[in-house]
Amino acid sequence: MSVSELQSVDMQQVLMYAYELGDLINQSVDVSDYLYWKRQVDAHEGIQSLVKQLAAKKELFDETQRFGHFHPDYHAAKDAVHAVEMDLEMYEEVQNFQKAEKRLDDMLHQMSETIAFSVSDSIKVPSNDPQPKGCSSGGKCSCG
Repeated sequence: MSVSELQSVDMQQVLMYAYELGDLINQSVDVSDYLYWKRQVDAHEGIQSLVKQLAAKKELFDETQRFGHFHPDYHAAKDAVHAVEMDLEMYEEVQNFQKAEKRLDDMLHQMSETIAFSVSDSIKVPSNDPQPKGCSSGGKCSCG
């Protein structure tokens, strides 16, 4: 058996394990909780009305953002987006959805790190964390 045949057999096995892992993740409590709260948010008319308002406010803000602070409506557009976001976050369904989303994201990131670091400590793993740890946006810090 050639090296390329051996690598192809290994890749098939890796893909099979990846699909099995995906199935296990989909059966997890974190995914179930996330999907439950997503359905609650999607079904709530008040929340959906605010989601539409937020999309419209963000579109206006994006237009002002091209000019930044120099646009005469920049701060008003930014404040309008923030106000709608605050209104959304008052709903228990939105709060619980955000918590469930964070737990699921954390679980998936931890799994990604485990897989990546089992290959090499220097592999960078992207994260949704706005405050990344280490020297760059992913991976283990190799600084002094």
